[in-house]
Amino acid sequence: MNTETNYMQKNYVIGVDVGTGSARAGVFDLSGHMLASAKKDISLFHLHGSIVEQSSNEIWEAVCASVRQALSLSGIGADQVVGIGFDATCSLVVLGEGGKPLSVSSSNDSERNIIVWMDHRAVEQADRINAIGHDVLKYVGGRISPEMETPKLLWLLENKRDVFDQAWQFMDLTDFLTWRASGDLSRSTCTVTCKWTYLAHERRWDDSYFRAIGLDALADEAFERIGQNIVAPGTSLGQGLTPLAAAQLGLREGTAVATGVIDAHAGGIGTVGVDGDPFTALAYVFGTSSCTMSSTREPVFVPGVWGPYFSAMVPDTWLVEGGQSAAGAAIEQLLSLHPLAVEVGRQAQEKNLSLPAMLAKIVEQQAGDLSNTAKLAKGLHVVPEFLGNRAPLADPHARAVIVGLGMDNDMESLIALYIAGMCGIAYGLRQIIDAQAAAGAGIECIMISGGAGRPDLVRQLLADATGKPVLAADAEESVLLGAAMLGSVAAGAYGDVGAAMAGMSRIGRRFEPQGGAIAELHDKRFVAFEKLQNLARDLRQEIPN
Repeated sequence: MNTETNYMQKNYVIGVDVGTGSARAGVFDLSGHMLASAKKDISLFHLHGSIVEQSSNEIWEAVCASVRQALSLSGIGADQVVGIGFDATCSLVVLGEGGKPLSVSSSNDSERNIIVWMDHRAVEQADRINAIGHDVLKYVGGRISPEMETPKLLWLLENKRDVFDQAWQFMDLTDFLTWRASGDLSRSTCTVTCKWTYLAHERRWDDSYFRAIGLDALADEAFERIGQNIVAPGTSLGQGLTPLAAAQLGLREGTAVATGVIDAHAGGIGTVGVDGDPFTALAYVFGTSSCTMSSTREPVFVPGVWGPYFSAMVPDTWLVEGGQSAAGAAIEQLLSLHPLAVEVGRQAQEKNLSLPAMLAKIVEQQAGDLSNTAKLAKGLHVVPEFLGNRAPLADPHARAVIVGLGMDNDMESLIALYIAGMCGIAYGLRQIIDAQAAAGAGIECIMISGGAGRPDLVRQLLADATGKPVLAADAEESVLLGAAMLGSVAAGAYGDVGAAMAGMSRIGRRFEPQGGAIAELHDKRFVAFEKLQNLARDLRQEIPN
């Protein structure tokens, strides 16, 4: 056996994913096979006005517990783990001197020091930034989102000035995790380019943007608190795991720590390289929210779609990023309106399933042809924009529309609502694909990942509604795999992220669009979807809140 093969067999990497509601860890071999995984839930604090907060201390403890449990279940020793990679939601972490948490909350609880990605407290600040129309906005689809970090920083400055002034560091959650692991304050090109307006293609922050929007303080200090050393995902940080972090994680001191990525981008890394050509596939990460990512060789500007971002996912390529603020969460919100939701939800919980997952299983068991299930929606039409439209309309003020809802309270009507909602999610995806194609960033297939996208029913509906093949990677845990790939690069097992993508992922299943009468049905429903979208926007303008 040659030395390289021996290395591949005896060494392992860990991927850590921090989503909206949980921290997960997976142990992988260097061919991409997962030995074991573990999960620990994390708290979400919801307040009035779309305010959502978390605790960085709680999240780090959940990460450590998940890693220790996954390692124990894997049956390997800590000395066999050569690298660890992290991904997380693009949430804002606020730290005082020495890493002490500072409160972002009206409760003034210092443990609540994270403004979660889905928090929309900064809508007014985002609107003001967009009204300025700075050139930097060209690289966020023309309009900045309240989910991004500069509107949230501006909100903090204007509403909790003492916290803003006391802050030692403002960090994306991913960069917080890599700092806790390695002690290295370097930021990821992925996080700061996609969410903080860093211009990676020019390797600089735009001083004039921060001064124009009122964040002069960050420019005056040469961006010391938001990142002066920006490095590519997969870069080895510091001296590896610090003694304290190693003890907390149950790993060996000095284990390579990789610069991380946003969670959706980890899903992209874990999937789009499976066919060897990342430029033809759209990565679609379907979880609580949804995220779409397409790689292009040259910058492509798509109105209402974030980017183009340089080297934010695949090295030395441009990325355009869309998606919706609520996707899986939108389906759950929609179903909660039905009289049967509580009872059937309880049955689902007993089977360790979410309500949407259970409904998908029921439909799959009853359906002879998954494509024909679109007919179950009947006269129901749903625009599931409960938390606005992230792309391609870039309208955080948009809200959901439901047409055709009757007084039925049986299982058949609950399933109809579920199918109509899923069709609405698919049509939102179709809008993004169409907008990208019109701008010159067309795609040939959809690479799906994320928990809400696992049912075969969902994958077939997405294929039929968009007219694009939907491919599922062999690895069900594509987001964890993407994080683990970064750990493999930091450890030197692979020369770069592209090589890790090619070496650690494979296509599992393929779902082809049916065409014919089903395609015609989706075309008609898509027209209805856009009419309802436009009507809702017109009504909002005619009758403001």
